Amino acid sequence: MGNRTCAGFIRSQRITGLTPDVIAELVAELGPLWHERHQAVPTSRPRRRTVGAGAKHKLVFVDRLLATLAHLRHGATHDMLACWFGGDRSTITRAI
Repeated sequence: MGNRTCAGFIRSQRITGLTPDVIAELVAELGPLWHERHQAVPTSRPRRRTVGAGAKHKLVFVDRLLATLAHLRHGATHDMLACWFGGDRSTITRAI
């Protein structure tokens, strides 16, 4: 998602239901945990594919968080969120 759109989501309490300060706290608290979990997953089991194979994350953590918040608050479909975030429905489904 573009920086302007992301900033609009964060500023608009109507979309997420949270103030920008609360979103910043969520990012600061959950971001490192999410990153750590995704780094630990490949090493926790034997590899069936080569390193770097498989789907890539097309949304950064903040975009994933905003998509999840918008989905939970409004029940927005994955197709609608994909349009907002400029991705594919499957990307949003994986993110949420």
